[in-house]
Amino acid sequence: MGNPRPRPLRLASKLREIREKLELSQTQMLIRLGLEDTMHYGRISQYENDEREPTLMTLLAYARVAAVHLEDLVDDNLDLPAR
Repeated sequence: MGNPRPRPLRLASKLREIREKLELSQTQMLIRLGLEDTMHYGRISQYENDEREPTLMTLLAYARVAAVHLEDLVDDNLDLPAR
């Protein structure tokens, strides 16, 4: 079936870092992302534990909430901005 798409190795830790810097629970993060009607808060845990990869639209929501570029999230060579 071919090779799977490469996954960012640091994505899970960056998503956790965003939530912790915003001082939000997983449920609060889901609400802040505007996804409370489409997914269970347990999905945030799956993202942060690298058990599941967020969709592109979910990553875009994270980037907007954190006021960072999408590239900052998915590029393993970049750290999240200090702010």
